[in-house]
Amino acid sequence: MQGFRNFARSRQFTPLKKMIKKAFSILLLGLLYLISLLPFWLLYLISDVIFLLLYYVAKYRRKVVADNLRNAFPKKTPAERDRIEKQYFKYLADLLVESVKLLTISQAAVAKRITISNKEIITNAFANGKSVIGVLGHYGNWELGALRFSLLFDEPRVIVYKPLNNKFFDSVFTNMRSRFGATLVSMRQTMRKLVELKNKRSITVMVGDQTPGGPEVNYFTSFLNQPTAVFLGVEKLAKLTDSVVVFCDVRVTKRGHYHCNFVQLFDQPKQTAEHEITDTHVQYLEQVIRQQPQYWLWSHRRWKHKPA
Repeated sequence: MQGFRNFARSRQFTPLKKMIKKAFSILLLGLLYLISLLPFWLLYLISDVIFLLLYYVAKYRRKVVADNLRNAFPKKTPAERDRIEKQYFKYLADLLVESVKLLTISQAAVAKRITISNKEIITNAFANGKSVIGVLGHYGNWELGALRFSLLFDEPRVIVYKPLNNKFFDSVFTNMRSRFGATLVSMRQTMRKLVELKNKRSITVMVGDQTPGGPEVNYFTSFLNQPTAVFLGVEKLAKLTDSVVVFCDVRVTKRGHYHCNFVQLFDQPKQTAEHEITDTHVQYLEQVIRQQPQYWLWSHRRWKHKPA
């Protein structure tokens, strides 16, 4: 037994571990692909089961969700917050199965599932020789939104993302998000990509409520009743490229269906005050969340960082 343990720890065992890990990843991807072929009505039956497992059995991050809701909505009663929490976990289960469906969903189904209004705000910006920075939050189904943006324009579409620690799932999501022609760029490579596109009109979509890493925590704003560390990337890129800033207001219309309304926030970003763009898009997202709070990602540890 001791000899096997020594062998397992040795470098000779490393190739075997890699082979097992690769085989498991291939099997998992195949399973996810098969599940994605199921019709939506069956996926939502699976979602109902996932909700029961998440909420009642695993109690997945329920304390995190409860703490976040209590801090964000101190004036709501415990019963009101409990109702939002339960609605959130039903939405989270739907979000999981919908994200798997995006592996094989057709362009026609994407267009049917998320409708668009005020597209002319972006096409007018292109006509005036300007690029666009689109900002949205972890609200509704932002993954479906990423695919929908890819179908709207012929100009270069750039989706900024934060790479996942798990390389397998990072590869799955990267391939999924770029299925319809968008270019995926990690947050650290965004500046370089926009410099490459400086002579072209483009739309760059960024999630504005990501949690910054340690070295990037340098600005706090008020968000959902508490000081919140935010990235300044939207503001910095908009000013650098003189791009029109547009909020992608995604709302849930019914189960599995969404509507995105483009709202122009700034068309002259270089003329704004410091942090004005950042505060504005954060406050807009907060208004959206307060109207239907169950559709935001409450299980995310959003407030890990506190101001000194």
